[in-house]
Amino acid sequence: MDSTKTFELKVGIFIMIGITILFLIVFSVGDINISKTGYKLKVSFDFAGGIGPAAPVRLAGVGVGQVRGIRIVNEKDKKTRAELTVWIQEGTRIENDALVTINTLGLLGEKYLEIFPGTPGKPLLKENDMVVGKDPVAMEKITENLARLSDSVTVIVDKLKRGEGTVGKLLMDDSIYQNLEAFTADIRKHPWKLLNKPRGAD
Repeated sequence: MDSTKTFELKVGIFIMIGITILFLIVFSVGDINISKTGYKLKVSFDFAGGIGPAAPVRLAGVGVGQVRGIRIVNEKDKKTRAELTVWIQEGTRIENDALVTINTLGLLGEKYLEIFPGTPGKPLLKENDMVVGKDPVAMEKITENLARLSDSVTVIVDKLKRGEGTVGKLLMDDSIYQNLEAFTADIRKHPWKLLNKPRGAD
């Protein structure tokens, strides 16, 4: 009976050690350290761009915190906005005129909160201060702009094919090409003509 209890105790200790190691790995991979101290800020956006809780926060490209929460704010007679609760590491100095926006790692990568430093000497943000962020450009607008650019390029190419405009005439008018080819051939045969100054020229 004593040997059974001893075995169960050893199994229990082994499981607890495994859970502790797993706990430490999860928190280290997520860049979370419960021993760190810091302060919270609130950032307001008209458009949150798909950012979510646990997204990184970077100041001048350096990780300084994490998005802890996001909610929709509906104030009477005011525009509906997205409000982020952001945790910032202790000792991080952020001026009150700093630019805050939502950025993406790569073209289709992870969303994160980007903070561009403000003016040196300006008052610093403190616990529970509210910052109005700069809305990110929606992917739909980028796609729409690319589509418009593609349409414009297509129109220009079509005009060139029809020989419209100076460039179109140069590309499509055979006589211009032939004259240019004849001129080039003549210069190759008589290069001295390039040095011959016409009479009356200053």
